[in-house]
Amino acid sequence: MEIALLVISVLIIVLVLLQSNKASDSGQIISGGNEALFQKQKERGLELLITRLTAFFGIVFFVISFILFITK
Repeated sequence: MEIALLVISVLIIVLVLLQSNKASDSGQIISGGNEALFQKQKERGLELLITRLTAFFGIVFFVISFILFITK
């Protein structure tokens, strides 16, 4: 179980690093960039897959961690 937890944690790190930066327009907060305020940018394709895999592996990581905590 510990090895599975280690593998999943490395996968989560890789998946988080592969995700696109959703706060790339953070400079618009100061400059008042209202053009991107009401735009809905829906994730599609590979970006959606990476987001879902990250969430899945996060849940699996939590469950395995909880099981290891209970059994020790």
